Amino acid sequence: MSSPYDQQIEELLADYSKKRDQAFESRQQINAVTATATAPRQVVRVTVGAQGQITELDFPTGAYRNMAPKDLARVIQATVDKARAQVLKKVTEAVTAVMPGGVPLADLLEGKFDPRAFLPEELPMPEAVKDYVDHGYGETERNGRGE
Repeated sequence: MSSPYDQQIEELLADYSKKRDQAFESRQQINAVTATATAPRQVVRVTVGAQGQITELDFPTGAYRNMAPKDLARVIQATVDKARAQVLKKVTEAVTAVMPGGVPLADLLEGKFDPRAFLPEELPMPEAVKDYVDHGYGETERNGRGE
């Protein structure tokens, strides 16, 4: 025998599963975010990943050859900082759009946050509700049947 709640429960479970999958996809999209910055005179070009790690370091021209090592180091550092600021802005925008409250942004940005831990695969619910979802009847009906 079907209950008027069956469809609602199915919809709630499907919605939960969809949101959990979306959170995982968002984490993957955030991990794929990059930003590239180029120094003046194209001395250096730096690409960083979502956690600020350098993924590419390129010298598009020979301009670096005419620089003192300390000056070149400063230009590289400034360019890395610029790329990191850009990627942080992109990640923050992406996070703000999709993440629920209570998620530590620092953990997320450092790649330490797994949305599957925040949204467990099984929806937590009281035993009576779980019985109803699994078997279609509640505790009193089950006991009434001698089970």
